Amino acid sequence: MAEKITAARPYAQAIFELAQAHGDLKRWSEMLVLAVSVAGDDTLRKLIGHPRVHKTKLAELVLEICGDKLNDAGQNFIRLVVENGRLALLPEIAALYEANRAEAEGVLKVQVTSAFPLSSEEERKIAAALKARMQREISLSSVVDKRLLGGAVIRAGDRVIDGSVRSQLAKLAQTLAR
Repeated sequence: MAEKITAARPYAQAIFELAQAHGDLKRWSEMLVLAVSVAGDDTLRKLIGHPRVHKTKLAELVLEICGDKLNDAGQNFIRLVVENGRLALLPEIAALYEANRAEAEGVLKVQVTSAFPLSSEEERKIAAALKARMQREISLSSVVDKRLLGGAVIRAGDRVIDGSVRSQLAKLAQTLAR
């Protein structure tokens, strides 16, 4: 996984700088989402790297599927990643691009994983507390994972706040084992 991110980083950085220079961050996000979904199609994934499928034909196929939803720069980007054999890296490129965009816009994407669905009020309180602590706007998404038993795990950038019952029980077990 680290190798994929390392290979994807220069592409993500280049398109981020291009998008930022043209004030087109949102449009590039939309184009990348489309490209990731097209490249993730099972049929197309079988063609990526296939020795009998020429890279030019593969690029044309992707561009045809995307239609007019890609601007000229987006089309050139697709041609470039196909030519360099990096089409399979589109999910990583898109994720890194979105991280750069969020950083530039001063928004921190936060994922809250909880044992039970959070109410809107709970999500609002968590977002407000994180905004005060991190001094940034918060874009919060929540996921339910029944394996946590109770509590929540908050992932904010590279920070993880683990307040799950499962984690607390594991710590207790370690303490008692000593």
